[in-house]
Formats: sequence, C-alpha cells, structure tokens
Amino acid sequence: MSKRIREPDTNSTPKPADDLVVATRLRGHLEFLGLTHTLESLDELLAWATRERPTVAALLEHVLGREVAHKLDQRITSRIDRSGLKERKTLEAFDFDFQPTLPKPAVLELATLAFVTRRDDIIITGKPGTGKSHILKAFALRACEKGIRMRYARCVDLLDDLYAGLADGSYSRRLKKWASAELLIIDDVGLGQVKKRDDEPTAAHTLYNLVDKRHGRVSTAITSNIDLAAWGKYLGDATITAAILDRLAMHAIRIDIDGPSYRQHIAKERAAAHSAKPRPPKK
Repeated sequence: MSKRIREPDTNSTPKPADDLVVATRLRGHLEFLGLTHTLESLDELLAWATRERPTVAALLEHVLGREVAHKLDQRITSRIDRSGLKERKTLEAFDFDFQPTLPKPAVLELATLAFVTRRDDIIITGKPGTGKSHILKAFALRACEKGIRMRYARCVDLLDDLYAGLADGSYSRRLKKWASAELLIIDDVGLGQVKKRDDEPTAAHTLYNLVDKRHGRVSTAITSNIDLAAWGKYLGDATITAAILDRLAMHAIRIDIDGPSYRQHIAKERAAAHSAKPRPPKK
C-alpha cells in the first residue's frame, strides 16, 4: 500500500525553525550582495519588522534606505580620506560674531555654491588666526558631501610633493593628479619656508604650471597669510607670480578678513580662567 505524499500547507504560520532557516538564507544573500550594513544590523531590523509590522513596500524602503545612507556616508568618508583633509570644520561652527568684517553665513553659502557651479576661484587673505583655513576646510567638507573630487594641501606641502616628482621622474603624474581635482584647496600661502635646490624651477614656476592647467576648468581656493603683493618675493619670481594671480583673479571670489586672531582670543580666555581659579591653601 503506497503512502500518500502530503503537500505543504502554504497558509500555515511559519514555525520558529523555519524562521531560523530563512534568516540563515537571508544572511547569505546579504553577504553575497555586499550589503554589509544590513547584514550587521539584521537582528535589529527583524525585531523592528516584527514589532512594527510594516507593509512590504515600507519594509523594503526602510531596509534599503538605511543601506543607501550607510554607503553614502562611506563614500563621503573615503573622499575626505583621499583628499588630504585632516580636520573636519563646518561653517556652523565658525564664530562669525568674532569677525564682524567677514560676510555673514548666507553670503558664504552663496560663495560656496558659486565656486561649485560656476567654476569660480576663491582667494581668502588675512592675518594668521583669523579663520581663513577654517572657512576653506568647511568648503572642502561641503564639497566632499556633494560628491565633488577635492584635494587639500598646505602650499609648502604641495610644492614639496611636486619637487619630489622632479627628483624621481614622477613630476608629470603628480602634476596631473593635482590638476585634475574638481576643487583644489591650497592653504597658507606665505606660511612656511619654500624649499628648492639651485637647479630646480622657482616655486612661482611650479605653482604657475598647476594653476595654468586648472584655469577656466575647475575651481581653486587659496588662503594667504601675506598680502598678494608679497607673493612674488615669497614664490621667487614676481613676473610669474603676476601671471598666477592674473589667472586666479579672473573669476575669483575675494574675501579679506581684517580682524583679530581667534587663537589668541581663546588663549587669553583660558589664561584668564586659569588665573581666576582659587588656589588651594598652603599646608
């Protein structure tokens, strides 16, 4: 007498053992697809789905939305790491009240959009400690968040990198890499000693080659601790420096910060707070 084969009941409630099998398969699918964030938080997501009982569409949107947000954050972090930017500064953290001559945040936001969309350059001048680097680092962070390929370097470090290329034969490759960035930030022109050997071109020639390759194509943002008139002496050639400034100034947004040093201000506040503390009585 033959046994009757029982068909599975598709309407029955899955047993706990079935849930474990499905969860195991689900982990395998997520691992294969590279959805690591969802894989790591799968237990949390399953608990949420059991508790909230969302529709199928809402469940998918919730899961995929979290995965997309995670991947976007990873991409932003990767852009920042590759850019050379060491500090994450924001415009929201800048003390605009301390620098009353500086345009207000709304104006700076317009400037940010201008150099991103119209390929304008930015030149920020002012004494050390007035917030120039903070502003450009905030622009740099904003650019990374918008998916813009950005590179950041202090002027002396950028020049040292290109001079190293002259020594080991990689100058063309290095120059191309600096020139191809959609946004290049050159920080602290005038701060630090420009090094070179007698048989090497001046810093002005080296910087000119870079600025000329970028001119009219992509945005360059620069901060300077010295007046633009003093660049020629600093870079070693007044004529070539004039050509650099001519190209930068053609489509430049100029910001000059004529104010006190914020670092000195903070140092004075700390010193005052320290001196105001009551000293313990002598034994």
